[in-house]
Amino acid sequence: MTKRASYIYKGNILKYMSGIDLSCNRLTGEIPLEIGNLSEIHSLNLSHNNLTRNIPSTFSRLNKIESLDLSHNNLSGIIPIELMELYTLEVFDVSYNNLSGSIPSQKSQFATFDESSYMANPFLCGPPLLKDCNEPNSPSTTAPNALNDEEESGLIDKYVFQGPIAYFNQYFYLKIYKTNFQYHKFSTEINLEELDLSGNRLKNSDLTYIKGLSLKSLNIGANLLQGSIDIGVLNNLTMLKELDMNYNEIESLQYSHGGERQLKLINLEKLDLSYNFFNNTLLARLGGLSNLKSLNVGNNLIKGSINIIEELDVLINLEELVLDGSHLNNNILESIGVLNSLKALSLHDCGLTGTLPTQGWNDLRKLEVLDLSENALEGELPSCLANLSSLYHLDISGNQFIGNGASTALANLTLLRFVSLSRNLFEVPSFFMSFANHSHLEVLSSDQNKLVKEPTIQTWIPKFQIKVFRLSNCTTKEVHNEVPKFLYYQFDLRVIDLSYNNFGGNVPLWLLENNTRMGGFLMKGNSFINRDLQFPSHPNPYMFVVDLSDNKIQGQISTNICSIFPQLRRLNLSSNILEGNIPSCLGSLKSGYIGLYLDLSHNQLHGGIPEKLAKSDSLVFLRLSNNRLSGKITPTIFGLNSLNFLYLDGNNFDGRLPSIDITTVRLSPLIVMDLSNNNLSGKLPRWISNLSELAVLDLFNNQLEGSIPRDLCHIGGLKVLELSQNNFSGPIPSCSGAKSIKQIHLNRNRLSGTLGNAFFNCSSLVTLDVSENQLTGEIPNWVGTLSSLRVLLLKANYFTGEIPIELCELLSLSIIVLSQNNLSGPIPFCLSNLTLEPNDEKSSTEGYLKFRSASLEIDDYNELAEFEWSTSRGLYEIYVLLFIENPIVEKVDYTTKSSSYIYKGNILKYMSGIDLSCNRLTGEIPLEIGNMSEIHSLNLSHNNLTGHIPTMFSRLNKIESLDLSYNNLSGIIPIKLMELYALEVFNVSYNNLSGSIPSQKAQFATFDESSYMANPFLCGSPLLKDCNEPNSPPTIAPNASNDEEESGLMDKYVFQVTFFVSYVIVLLVIATILFINPYWRRAWFYFVEHCINTCRYFVEDNLL
Repeated sequence: MTKRASYIYKGNILKYMSGIDLSCNRLTGEIPLEIGNLSEIHSLNLSHNNLTRNIPSTFSRLNKIESLDLSHNNLSGIIPIELMELYTLEVFDVSYNNLSGSIPSQKSQFATFDESSYMANPFLCGPPLLKDCNEPNSPSTTAPNALNDEEESGLIDKYVFQGPIAYFNQYFYLKIYKTNFQYHKFSTEINLEELDLSGNRLKNSDLTYIKGLSLKSLNIGANLLQGSIDIGVLNNLTMLKELDMNYNEIESLQYSHGGERQLKLINLEKLDLSYNFFNNTLLARLGGLSNLKSLNVGNNLIKGSINIIEELDVLINLEELVLDGSHLNNNILESIGVLNSLKALSLHDCGLTGTLPTQGWNDLRKLEVLDLSENALEGELPSCLANLSSLYHLDISGNQFIGNGASTALANLTLLRFVSLSRNLFEVPSFFMSFANHSHLEVLSSDQNKLVKEPTIQTWIPKFQIKVFRLSNCTTKEVHNEVPKFLYYQFDLRVIDLSYNNFGGNVPLWLLENNTRMGGFLMKGNSFINRDLQFPSHPNPYMFVVDLSDNKIQGQISTNICSIFPQLRRLNLSSNILEGNIPSCLGSLKSGYIGLYLDLSHNQLHGGIPEKLAKSDSLVFLRLSNNRLSGKITPTIFGLNSLNFLYLDGNNFDGRLPSIDITTVRLSPLIVMDLSNNNLSGKLPRWISNLSELAVLDLFNNQLEGSIPRDLCHIGGLKVLELSQNNFSGPIPSCSGAKSIKQIHLNRNRLSGTLGNAFFNCSSLVTLDVSENQLTGEIPNWVGTLSSLRVLLLKANYFTGEIPIELCELLSLSIIVLSQNNLSGPIPFCLSNLTLEPNDEKSSTEGYLKFRSASLEIDDYNELAEFEWSTSRGLYEIYVLLFIENPIVEKVDYTTKSSSYIYKGNILKYMSGIDLSCNRLTGEIPLEIGNMSEIHSLNLSHNNLTGHIPTMFSRLNKIESLDLSYNNLSGIIPIKLMELYALEVFNVSYNNLSGSIPSQKAQFATFDESSYMANPFLCGSPLLKDCNEPNSPPTIAPNASNDEEESGLMDKYVFQVTFFVSYVIVLLVIATILFINPYWRRAWFYFVEHCINTCRYFVEDNLL
């Protein structure tokens, strides 16, 4: 039996066939790592057992395996990415387990496995499952409330259940996941011991159908259970040992009239009620669980004080207690000592404050795992911590503990294997002396503490040989620090992270010499200054990640890097001073199906892209941005099988983009293609529209020309289209109805014609920038269909007509630029409907890109106990993510404070402004504009606005720039504008304002004469005109009211028009008279001739 079918093997075929089938038994424990050495095996079936822990990564050595079935077990952890190297694999089944994380990329053999291979793993995500790995905290493939079909109730489909009922009688374990349910009652004759119904659509009423079963284990997590659950129903399961009801919406356990008030499952040993809505009353219902060993009630609504003595003292056998996210008082630590059988206690993110108490919790002499992370605890670690003599896992990260030398308490905990001190105020590395005698220590994490200078001579020698050491992002006062001296005594490191500590000198390559099984070498963001970096001479096949980015390393990239690290998955040497050519050997790195992540950006590399690298099928991520690379881009790089992210921006590549025949070449599965800031020319090739997975296309600032391909907007997953600052011409292609696109930048081209229906009903569009083109016509009314629009930039075109009132329907708009057009009419008063509130979506491209989160696991770090694995405790410290930061940042060019600025990142998030300048707008400024309290910039200059400056502008509390210059505004400058304390730029020049300028106080003391010039009736400082001079206008000009005639000079534009018309009329009158009357005509010509002769004689007599 193999490949899900039965075969008869005979003859030569039988000679070569090999396999092991242990399925449908009651096997327990872990899968032995040594099975990975069976390199000749063709079939392995371990399904339908009770196997636990992780899938061994050593299975990647089963080079000839064709069928691997691990389904229907209790396996946890991730699916090892190394399994993608099993090229002969035809059948792969890990369904019905407790696996988590993302499914390996759908490539090679893994592209052939469908949903059935992974189903019923509630915390597994990624294709082919429907669950997106970017969904927060979603426990199942489809969120409980997101029903794609009609709502269904009941337990198991009648056909599915009744058909094989005899078959079920032979089993002790049944797992049913995402079936089409109908009501059906389980037969009590079934010898079912374990029932897993997690990730379905069960309702409270469905629980009655499991009455009478002799279950020992029941999992109904991640269903639609809510409100109150009847205790009586649960108490009928008298044989139950394990009950999991997590990820529901249960509020309480209630008893029916006359029923029992407590759970009385005397055999229950493990209870998981996490991620529900229980409050403190829950604890009173647990009094009958005398044999309970593990209790998880984390992430509920439990808060305040818990009286352990009164509510949980009956749980005398309790060994594991999880109260994460419960917002408790510190008294929990003082009373927890009564649970003297506890081996694991987790109070992660419980809102604990102040110093640790000196009584209660320190009586837990059997405690092995203690997690107090992400609280607000402070002070030094108390000496009573030493009482926890059995402790091997300690996590106190994310607090405010202090310490500047060896801690007596920690020094006595010599069994410690895992310690996380990160995000505290410890002075390191001097604090590490606490662990000098800890021979069992394997993981030490101390990120984000205080880095201080060590003594010149090492004062202590460690007894431990750690495998993972993290010391990144520490604060320091030293100009250049030295790496901790105890590292000179370490010879078994697998991962070391010393990033962002301002370490100086040379890169500590001696760490690679001493630790020959190093897998992760992270030195990012320091001040290492090596010249011609030379790696150790001996090969290291275990090296997975090397990150030396953001240092001061000079010279060329060592050509032996590929032979020294043949299994390298991620190499990041960005932001250094490297020069020379890119080593061609990088293209020969065989990184398996994890792929190669290569970042050499922000250096001084020159030459072109090596041919071998451009043909590497291992490349997943290639970033060569901001170097001095030149030449033409080789077409082979666009046909790599694995390439998802390509960044070649900021170089000197020239010529045309290559032509590719998509009928003969399979295009790369690119998600990001950034070729901006180069010298590329010619037309945009059509094949780009066939990049079906493309999310970001950035061709900013090149010399591309011709029309924009019509299909570009309709690439299935395109989110960002950046084509600005090129020479594209012709009409804008229709993007109408494009549902996925969020950012469109077409500014600074030569696009012409009207907008037509170009962006009609693009409901996801966040930024639209078509400024500085040659577009004509009116702004279309369909702009109101852009419901997600945050930024609208239409400046420097030839738009006419009025500002459409449909803009007022876009309540999310926060930046509007319509300047330098021919718009006319009044300013819509309804613009005040816009909230202009800060928004993350307009400034971020997060979520647009699907990064693979492959990670490095310590090969043989198997010291975590079952509790640690089941709760993911400490996994962060023993993994190194392959993730490389996304360099795509949304940016907007906006003019304010009399200058043009590029807004991006968090600044863009908070920026808001309206620019309607340089148009022909008329009428008064709407009073309602004063209600836009979130606005930072308002520019209405160079229009024909009349009336007064609204006093309501004093409500613009956050405004920094207000420009009303070059209009026909009259009246006074409202004195209440002095309340605008954030105002930095204020300009009302070239108007007809009168009266005195507000007092030179607060922000108004910073404005000079240029802010008020060309207002003849305006007086007071900083103008030279004194308001006390005779004939100076009073503060309130005579007859100046909102409705009465306004005073001041004639408008310059009106004067010029009337003068020109009058001049033309005079000329026409003279010409008409001379034409009608011959006598006057002759007299006119005689007069002209006489003048000419007089001038001629005068010149001859006096000047010649």
